[in-house]
Amino acid sequence: MTWNSTMSSGYSSLEEDSEEYFFTARTSFFKKPPGKVRDSKDVEKEREVRTEFSREEIQQKIDQYNSLTRDYLKMTLSPTGVYTGFVKVMMDLRRPVTVRGGQRAAGGATMGEAFYLPRGVINTLHISSENTVKQVIMALLNKFTVADNPAKYALYKRCRRDEQVYVCKLADVEKPLFLRLVAGPDLDTLSFVLREQQTGEVMWDAFSIPELRNFLRILDKEEQEQKEAIIRRYEVCRQRLQEAMMAVGSPS
Repeated sequence: MTWNSTMSSGYSSLEEDSEEYFFTARTSFFKKPPGKVRDSKDVEKEREVRTEFSREEIQQKIDQYNSLTRDYLKMTLSPTGVYTGFVKVMMDLRRPVTVRGGQRAAGGATMGEAFYLPRGVINTLHISSENTVKQVIMALLNKFTVADNPAKYALYKRCRRDEQVYVCKLADVEKPLFLRLVAGPDLDTLSFVLREQQTGEVMWDAFSIPELRNFLRILDKEEQEQKEAIIRRYEVCRQRLQEAMMAVGSPS
């Protein structure tokens, strides 16, 4: 399978199902930003921003946001005071995910298949100011028909300040669109990244038996590929040594 590059800026909504498909890809397209990255709690210790605004203030911020955005992904304020807009989330998953719709087992149940999701892929979600981080994570997983437990994943915010990049995990109840509105459309000022939960160690108990079997199959395949690569490399070295010995031993 190959990865369709047009999916890197795919659009999705929390109110609609996605028709896009998921493909296997091992190549990492994730580019580390310049400057130092600090994955610490410093961001949480910074000055808290206001979390409540009047309707007039919200409208002013939306007007300012729409005047600065360059990709036509604008925000809209409804008469109820709820506003809608778009957030872009970078996928930075290091472990394979289990995708629904794989092969069928003997009993007729659908078995999931494990795939590596290309890192660095950007997905665009259309959400409202009421949607939480937890809902955004679920929407991203549904977009790729991922069957894994959403609790295995976390949404992070990345901010660039003074040539340094700060990364901070968001709480499940936070509102990503509000953070986007306050920060403005500049992705250097604020961007969102989906990652696995940082637990220090892999919690294998959280995976099902089919998931673990898929992981073993992937590891076996990687091991075989590494063996074949080593054998090819040594075959080339052996051939060159034999050619050099023949050249030295042949009469001039």
